[in-house]
Amino acid sequence: MGKDTRTALLDSAERAARAKGIDGFSYADLAEEVGIRKASIHYHFPTKADLSVAMMQRYAETFLTLCKDIEATNATGAARLLVLIGKYRDAIGNGRSLCLCVALSGTRDSLPPETINVIRGFRAQMIDWLRDSFALGRQDGSIHNPADPREEAAACLSLLEGAQLAARAEENAAAFDGALSALKKRLG
Repeated sequence: MGKDTRTALLDSAERAARAKGIDGFSYADLAEEVGIRKASIHYHFPTKADLSVAMMQRYAETFLTLCKDIEATNATGAARLLVLIGKYRDAIGNGRSLCLCVALSGTRDSLPPETINVIRGFRAQMIDWLRDSFALGRQDGSIHNPADPREEAAACLSLLEGAQLAARAEENAAAFDGALSALKKRLG
């Protein structure tokens, strides 16, 4: 029961945070969606700060596993980047959601230091993964006009996150596609 309820709470909280931010939902909202008493949530997550740390830790682990899967199934740097771009696009749905890292970063002042540290660590790992993908793309020739892989990686992550925010602001996934079009043209 504990693990299933905990997972259901994390799933519900992540959906809410991605759509409304960490301040856009309450434990009462989670209790109603999961079908438990509000007091029961405190057994799993005594505070919303504890919940935000657990959500971001789970998200980071899941996403970094996804990156390993992308590496295992895509031989070129460009192919890896195109799959990753697709995952970031999937996260916005119809422009009404964000990936969890971006959603939580937008409400940084409401987060405990532990969650901020998990976000920083996740972003650093993503930049390392992107750096390796850009380096591979430069080596295998699948990325046109490659610059320094670390600079490319930092710019790419900022572009992915900013494109999500643009799509959310406009409630239109086409804003994400437009922001990524120049980068995608370089991936061949």
